[in-house]
Amino acid sequence: MPRAWVVALTALLVLPATARSAETEPFTSPQTTVTLVSEAASIAPGEPFRLGLRQKISPEWHTYWSNPGDAGEPPSLTFDLPAGASAGELQFPAPERIEYGPLVNFGYENEVVFPVTVTPPADLQPGQSFTVRTDAFWLVCKDICIPEETSFTLALPVEPTSRNDGATAPLFAAAEASLPRPSVWQAEAGFEGDQGVLRLSGELLSPDTVASAFFFPAEWGVIENAAPQELRVGQGELSLGLVRAKGELPERLSGVIAVTDAAGSRSAYALEAPLGPVPPTASPANAAGLPLWQAALFAALGGLLLNLMPCVFPILAMKAVGIAALAGRADRTIRLHALSYVAGVVLSFLALAGVLLLLKGAGMAAGWGFQFTSPLFVAAMAWLMLAVGLNLSGVYALGGPVSAGSSLAAKGGHAGSFFTGALAVLVATPCTAPFMAAATGAAFAMPPAATLTVFAALGLGMGAPYALLAFLPRLARLLPRPGLWMERLKQALAFPMYGAAAWLLWVLTVQAGADGLLLALVGALLVAFAAWALGITQAAG
Repeated sequence: MPRAWVVALTALLVLPATARSAETEPFTSPQTTVTLVSEAASIAPGEPFRLGLRQKISPEWHTYWSNPGDAGEPPSLTFDLPAGASAGELQFPAPERIEYGPLVNFGYENEVVFPVTVTPPADLQPGQSFTVRTDAFWLVCKDICIPEETSFTLALPVEPTSRNDGATAPLFAAAEASLPRPSVWQAEAGFEGDQGVLRLSGELLSPDTVASAFFFPAEWGVIENAAPQELRVGQGELSLGLVRAKGELPERLSGVIAVTDAAGSRSAYALEAPLGPVPPTASPANAAGLPLWQAALFAALGGLLLNLMPCVFPILAMKAVGIAALAGRADRTIRLHALSYVAGVVLSFLALAGVLLLLKGAGMAAGWGFQFTSPLFVAAMAWLMLAVGLNLSGVYALGGPVSAGSSLAAKGGHAGSFFTGALAVLVATPCTAPFMAAATGAAFAMPPAATLTVFAALGLGMGAPYALLAFLPRLARLLPRPGLWMERLKQALAFPMYGAAAWLLWVLTVQAGADGLLLALVGALLVAFAAWALGITQAAG
C-alpha cells in the first residue's frame, strides 16, 4: 500500500479518538447529563488551559450558583492531578432567578458550563499524556432535590503547542460570555433598618438603555432574596431597593448585578459596594417598566396561565366539582355562579394590590407572594389545605368556601363560589406564571390607579375560563348529570389538597427549621382531630 494511503488511513483512525478525548463519557440520570469537557484538544507543557463541568439539565429542573439563594448547594470539583499541576477555582456564570413557592433560588436551567483553569507541569514532554481525575458533586432540584456525584477521568495529549478543540470551543465561548465582567460603575450601598439601596453611577446608565436589573448577593443571608428590588433609573445612575435579611451585614456588599437593556440583551457585572449611609435613589426617578396597556395584557395572559400552576390546581379541583353539580341547572343559575367566582377572583386581586400599595406607602418592600415569607402564614395555609382535604374526603361536611358539591348550587351557594375564587387567589400567590413577572414588576412601579388596573387584568385572566360559562352557560350541560361519580371524584380530589399541605410543610422546614415543622405538625393533628369530632357530631345529629 502506498505510504500516503497509510498516513491518510492512520489520520482517519486517530482523528475520531482525538475528537472524543476533549469530553468524557457522560454521567446520565433522569435529571441531568453531565460531562467534564476540555477546551483544548492537546496541551503544551506549563501552559494553562480550561476544563469545564458541563451540565445538560432536564426541563423544569435546575442546579445552583455559588450562592444558591434560599435553598440549595453549588456544584463542586475535587481534583486529583499529577505532581506539579494545579487547578484554579470553579467559575460560575451569571445565574437566573428561580422562584419556587415563596422561596427564590439562584441557579441554572437547560444547559450550563462551569469553567476552571488547569495548569499542567512545565516538565511534560511532547508525546506524553496528561491525565486529569476529578470527583464532581452537584444538587439538582425540581419538586424534590437530588444530590448527584461521579468521577471523571480525562487524558489529553501533550504537544509542543496547544491546540483547541473545534467541537468544544463554542461551549467555552458561550460560558465566557455569560461570566460576570468587572463593573464599570461606581457602587455604593447602605441600609436603614430593614430597607436598603444599592446605587450605581457612571456612563451607559439611562432610562432608555436599562429595562430591568437584579442584584444577586455573593453571600448568603445578606438580603431577602424573594423581596422585590425596586428599580429606578436616571441619567447616568441606577438604584435598586433591597431588603435586609436577619443575618449580620458584611463591611462590603458584593455580588453580581444582571442588567437587561431595551433590546432584551442581558449582561452581568461583578461589583463590590462599601456599606455606609443609605445612598439616594436615582433621580429623576424614572421607573423602568412596561406601558400600562402591555402590562395589563401580560397580566391577563399570566392570570390565564396561572390556572395551570400546581399551587392553584387543588382549588380548581373544588371548583370543578362545583361546576359538575350545576349540570342540568338553568342558564341563569350557571351564569350567576360563574360570575360569583370571577368576582371573588378579581376583587381578591384588587384587595391584594391595595395591601401592597399600603405597604409600599409605609416604606416597606413587598411583592407578589409576600405573605408566604411568613412561617405563620405558611403553617396556616397548610392547615387550611388539610381541612379542605378532610372535607372532600367526607370526614365532616361544611359549606362556604371549602364546600365542594351540590351546596354550591344550593340556595346561598353564590357565597361559596365567591369565596372559592378568593381562596384560589390566596393560594395562587406562591406561583408565578409566564408573563406575570414582567406585568407585576411594572405594576409596582406605576401610580396606584395603574397598579390596580394591572391586578384587575390579572384577575380577569385567571377567571376567564369561568367567565366563559357566564356567556355560554350551555357548556356546563355537556357535563354528566350529578350522581355517584361526582362523590367519588370529590373524594379523589382530596389528595391534591393533602399534597399541597405536605408541600407547604416542606417550605416551612426551610423557613423555620425542625422546631417550626414540629409546631405545624402539632397544629395539623389538632385540625384533624377537630374535623373528626365535627364529623362525629354531624353524624349523631
